[in-house]
Amino acid sequence: MLGLLGKKIGMTQIFDDKGTSIPVTVLEVGPCMVTAVRAKNREGYSAVQLAFGEKKVKRARKSEQEYFKKLNVELSRYLREIRTEKAEQLKVGDEVRVDNFEVGDYVDVIGTSIGKGFQGVVKRHGFKGGGKSHGSMFGRVPGSIGQSSFPKRVFKGLKAAGHMGDERVTVQNLKIAKIDAANNLIAVRGAVPGVEDGLVIIREALKRGKRNDWKVVPKPAAGKNPVVESSAGKKEETPKASSDVTTEGKE
Repeated sequence: MLGLLGKKIGMTQIFDDKGTSIPVTVLEVGPCMVTAVRAKNREGYSAVQLAFGEKKVKRARKSEQEYFKKLNVELSRYLREIRTEKAEQLKVGDEVRVDNFEVGDYVDVIGTSIGKGFQGVVKRHGFKGGGKSHGSMFGRVPGSIGQSSFPKRVFKGLKAAGHMGDERVTVQNLKIAKIDAANNLIAVRGAVPGVEDGLVIIREALKRGKRNDWKVVPKPAAGKNPVVESSAGKKEETPKASSDVTTEGKE
């Protein structure tokens, strides 16, 4: 399974060849640096640790600074692990980009939902509430939560008022509608959890069964363009960013 780190830019719309409007969420994905590789024979599971996002040195703890300095990797804001059975294809210092995905692929997007504070049962759980006729004291209260004779207690896990949002949410099977590799952008159909500029994890759709090979960008030699390598053994030079690339909102 492939996966990358990114952030949510916001929602917009694009148009297909027939002029149909497609609502999409734009994500800035990568580039991510490989900072650790977990192997089954050592750690007991196969995964890759990725770093993403810029971070000022003055905002980093000394332990963080020393960790990235030891790996000879630029200081990053986020560190997350992606479970993958093909971790042996990567090594520390490799760079993975948005070209690991293609238009038409299905992905799962993981994010942290927007926090909504303390909410009642109507908004939090979708309760109907009571009648609103004259004299009614029911309103938006939850109603009876147990019985006095049996079981003489409130069941654990009962739906009640409380904190809403600010939790890990996974949206599955979102189709990639467009990719702008020069600007590290992906447009996926539908909505994605989280606030704008919030961290998201994009991985291959778990229920689709497609398993691509990792494409990595090794550190370039002096005076040479970086070369994209895949496990299939094919090599090609990465295209240089051009100034005439249009974003989704200008189509």
